Amino acid sequence: MQWFTTILNDINSVVWGKPMLFMIFGTGLYLMLGLRFMPLLNLGKGFKFLWQGRKADNMEGEISPFNALMTSLSATIGTGNITGVATAIFIGGPGALFWMWVTALIGMATKYAEAVCAVHYREVDEQGSYLGGPMYYIKNGLGKNWLWLGFLFALFGALASFGIGNTVQANSVAHAMQAQFHIPVWVTGLVLLVLTGAVVLGGIKRIAQVAGKLVPIMAVAYFSAGLVVIITYFSELPAAFALIIDSAFNPIAATGGFAGASIIMAIQWGVARGIFSNEAGLGSAPIAHAAAKTSDPVHQGKIAMLGTFIDTIIVCSITGLAIVLTGAWTTGVKGAALTMAAFEQALPETGGMIVSMAQAVFAFTTILGWSVYGERCVEYLLGIRSVMIFRVLWIIAVPIGAMGELNFIWLLADTLNALMALPNLIALLLLSPVIFKLTRNSLQTQTRT
Repeated sequence: MQWFTTILNDINSVVWGKPMLFMIFGTGLYLMLGLRFMPLLNLGKGFKFLWQGRKADNMEGEISPFNALMTSLSATIGTGNITGVATAIFIGGPGALFWMWVTALIGMATKYAEAVCAVHYREVDEQGSYLGGPMYYIKNGLGKNWLWLGFLFALFGALASFGIGNTVQANSVAHAMQAQFHIPVWVTGLVLLVLTGAVVLGGIKRIAQVAGKLVPIMAVAYFSAGLVVIITYFSELPAAFALIIDSAFNPIAATGGFAGASIIMAIQWGVARGIFSNEAGLGSAPIAHAAAKTSDPVHQGKIAMLGTFIDTIIVCSITGLAIVLTGAWTTGVKGAALTMAAFEQALPETGGMIVSMAQAVFAFTTILGWSVYGERCVEYLLGIRSVMIFRVLWIIAVPIGAMGELNFIWLLADTLNALMALPNLIALLLLSPVIFKLTRNSLQTQTRT
């Protein structure tokens, strides 16, 4: 087994290496330029569409545009917002946060393009479910010669979902509850099994309903707690921003428990953790947006791009600023413990509890959101009869993940997660003329009306 782990480590270092990060970042930049910065210029309009999209009863689809974004965010806002940001700063220094911001702003174009393709090329199965995502816009947009590429995405997505979207998340919840509240991991595993079963067995409509209520509440609660930290250290805010920007372009020396970081480390870890957190380019989010009640792919694209903005520019920034403002990044503590240490400095005795609860809720909603992604990938591969079998296996996997040792599964899932991006990015580049044309036509229609 050790030899396989070694090989997998080597593969992981390649698929998450500089070429992959360059491809993801480069694709986003190409799309942003091709769209003439439309995602950034239409940010306000995106929020307007999101608010209007709470109800869309007369449109074709399964869930409202608002709930489509909430379903996507339920999978996106997860441990990466707490542990991932802390890891990026621990290794790359405060400058990594700047490169996370840049990656998110560029990634808005990628997420927009994914949703446009998902809605434009979606299908309806025999039960009336709306199916979309990279495997479908590869199949319906690129033709038969590219079916192998859609197959690879669905295969990687189905396998990765049980790791990054299920067992790893359940394990994160169980250990957070054990560390903070001394709850045995098996108890957390059983509770998660019941809660997950109650939601997932109802399919995407029930998941979207739960996500539509839980995601806004958890995001606002975490943001509010982080805001308290920022206000407490408000006088340090200008110096913190100066440090973030300066260390994004200059090496930063070792200080306290921080080992020091080069510019390359800041860029690599900022981009990598930014992508891991907001999933722009991985091809997961468009699977949820394909089910939105809408007749306009561009309209849904403008809503979808908000997912990247909310996840990274808002939620990740709260974590990152708390770590930099409090000086916790110099202590040598890493991972979720670093975020807890930052919150504890401003909120003694309660800060760690807030982070633990946020981590637990974020991870649980990730389990719900990724169940949609995994289910759609399995249905593409094996047909509609496989859906209920997948849901049962998904629920069973939760307590197994909560009680298991998952270092190998994490490594495997992280590798498969990166492999998902390759077919998706190739498809987006090949379909970019369609994306640009649909966007131009939509903008021209709006101008005439």
